[in-house]
Amino acid sequence: MRLLALGLAGVVLMSGCTSDKGANERAGRDDSEAEALGHVHGLGTDPSDGTLYAATHFGVLRVGEGGSLSRVADRWQDTMAFTVVGPGHFLASGHPDLREDLPSHLGLIESDDAAESWRTLSLGGRADFHALDLTGERIYGYDALSGQLLTSTDRTRWAVVVRAPVVDLAADPTDENRVIASTGDGVLTAYDRTVDSEAVVLENAPPVVLLDWPADDLLVGVTARGRVYRSKNAGLSWTPTSRAPGSPEAIDVTARVWHVATTEGIYRSADKGQSWQEVVAQP
Repeated sequence: MRLLALGLAGVVLMSGCTSDKGANERAGRDDSEAEALGHVHGLGTDPSDGTLYAATHFGVLRVGEGGSLSRVADRWQDTMAFTVVGPGHFLASGHPDLREDLPSHLGLIESDDAAESWRTLSLGGRADFHALDLTGERIYGYDALSGQLLTSTDRTRWAVVVRAPVVDLAADPTDENRVIASTGDGVLTAYDRTVDSEAVVLENAPPVVLLDWPADDLLVGVTARGRVYRSKNAGLSWTPTSRAPGSPEAIDVTARVWHVATTEGIYRSADKGQSWQEVVAQP
């Protein structure tokens, strides 16, 4: 398990570091490549209409009926950390489409038109977030450049929570001062900013590396082997639900539907993770 988990962490960290050569090749891809899913950094569901978006190594893709894919605004940016914070309202990070005159590290970027356009909020050229999560007005982000977990309430001024290796984040939906972070080894640590960023390792947790926490009584995690767990008590105890096909890349959980992206494709569960149906297959 340790080797598999570390392998997943390597994919998460390395896949955002697009070379100039790879980025310059994007404009020459044909239609079949343009519609390919590729590596998925993040998933998010727009609450306005239930549309699923996949933030990938080569842009943000809109998932349509029957698993069809459409690249939003024909933008090929390497969209790394990605979270939906409201109707048509997304936050992200990553590396630009080289057709755009932007720094190689985008910092924190925002879209209020469902990824049709983006603007820089802060840390442009200075931060490369590989994980983001929002609770209330507070955002948490793991910056892979500095190796620090950062937090902000205005999305412009940032404070350091801790320097530590992080794969994914889950902010407490009922307490903006609490966040859980995972490592490549599947170790979960809860940080409480009200106690000088007190760190408590969740020793009874399974080795989950991907996390989502949409409600007080619904924290979901996925291990490097694709095993899915849920917790009703903020990670103190966990219940296994099922196994998702393939090696996991991203997860998105809402009250109505769960999605997971893996090396095999994107899968959907309408029964709280008990079973999974294919939405998009990897070629």
